[in-house]
Amino acid sequence: MELLYDERIDGDIANVDKSALMAAVLAVAPQLTLLDREEDLRPFECDGLSAYRVLPMLVAMPTTLAEVEALMRVCYEHAVPVVTRGAGTGLSGGALPLEKGVLLVMSRFNKILSLDADARLARVQPGVRNLAISEAAAPFGLYYAPDPSSQIACSIGGNVAENAGGVHCLKYGLTVHNVLSVDIVTIEGERMTLGGESLDTPGFDLLALFMGSEGMLGVITEVTVRLLPKPEVAKVLMACFDDVELAGKAVGDIIAAGCIPGGLEMMDNLAIRAAEDFIHAGYPVEAQAILLCELDGVEADVRADCERVRDLLEAAGATQIQLARDDAERQLFWAGRKAAFPAVGRMSPDYYCIDGTIPRRELPRVLKGINDLSAHYGLRVANVFHAGDGNLHPLILFDANQSGELEATEALGGKILELCVEAGGTITGEHGVGREKLNQMCTQFAADEITLFHAVKSAFDERRLLNPGKNIPTLARCAEFGAMHVHHGELPHPELPRF
Repeated sequence: MELLYDERIDGDIANVDKSALMAAVLAVAPQLTLLDREEDLRPFECDGLSAYRVLPMLVAMPTTLAEVEALMRVCYEHAVPVVTRGAGTGLSGGALPLEKGVLLVMSRFNKILSLDADARLARVQPGVRNLAISEAAAPFGLYYAPDPSSQIACSIGGNVAENAGGVHCLKYGLTVHNVLSVDIVTIEGERMTLGGESLDTPGFDLLALFMGSEGMLGVITEVTVRLLPKPEVAKVLMACFDDVELAGKAVGDIIAAGCIPGGLEMMDNLAIRAAEDFIHAGYPVEAQAILLCELDGVEADVRADCERVRDLLEAAGATQIQLARDDAERQLFWAGRKAAFPAVGRMSPDYYCIDGTIPRRELPRVLKGINDLSAHYGLRVANVFHAGDGNLHPLILFDANQSGELEATEALGGKILELCVEAGGTITGEHGVGREKLNQMCTQFAADEITLFHAVKSAFDERRLLNPGKNIPTLARCAEFGAMHVHHGELPHPELPRF
């Protein structure tokens, strides 16, 4: 068959005949909604990382599995690249469309297919909102544990693609720990089921491999999630510190004592002031940092854990410790934390959210490093952390209308991620690599590791049509970035294969 999309060399995008592509798709899926006018495409030009914007050539919005399969077969036959998008709340440019490709929007796959309270599982389509699962499970005393700050809007398909976490992932795990199976459609238009309802399945653990693959291995069409019983009791302690590094050390002290809170979050003064002004959660605006520590379980255990953690916080230098009076105040404390991102947006024309992870013991040192980098670049940074699992979310405040500030912000963000790698951590905890962190992938991984990533990609998508140009950098890019020496010594050998 004649190709509508020329084969790419090293990820370069060639020309696509849009009219011919639309005709080919509608010939096999006549009811499929296709958008191609500029005014219809504009809402899809970026995800939550709005610094990067590309107008897609074509947007497809299927409502049936047959339409997804038909679209993928046509795109594969004609070598047209496909980027899959859910709710568009991602923060790494993972759903950034291609100027000469199809943006596959799965938001109309938004049904909870079944909920089995006895088996504690739910089958859902990928467009179902994260929070909607817990709302549906609530009458049975159950809930879905991963709770990203965007849970009111983000979709479960995107959570799987990014292996999302949330404020309670310290105790209850990331998406990968709470999903039993995923149904996908491959680039060739074939259906596959990864995992199953049993505790283990034969063969390689492709489900774990698929988690966090950022739309590069297949299109998610159904997800079976694990539901948990709601804890009998949940209480939150808010501890105030007059030194950010002391708060960071307190996190390590709590975990080292063998206490695993349901959630352990940290905010610095800039984030505290922003959230308090927005939500009025009762945060002490004079504090340099606060820790929110939630303890849950049965009444007797929670009461004992609260006393134990209070002693640890006092010993760590907390200046004030407040126990939420009731469940309403507990929810208010969390509302302030979950609204920190939009709240900070009220303080600056623009902000850039970084996502890196470090060993908990390195929190004090990395916090100081972020402060030093902030001073060096002359840009304010508000720090909001999933402190319990070392997942950092520094928010860099800037004004894109000021010449050079966006470039300085990107440079500062890159340095923070390199600091995370130097401290023994990683460049992402839950937001993914996407378009944003390609250079920092070169910092964290050696040439042979990058080559292996490409081999896995090729096993699922040999023609590299699914979300090309994201997640995994080419070796040529790494050589140009010149960053592999930061963590691994030498630059890749020029004779290594280029992908």
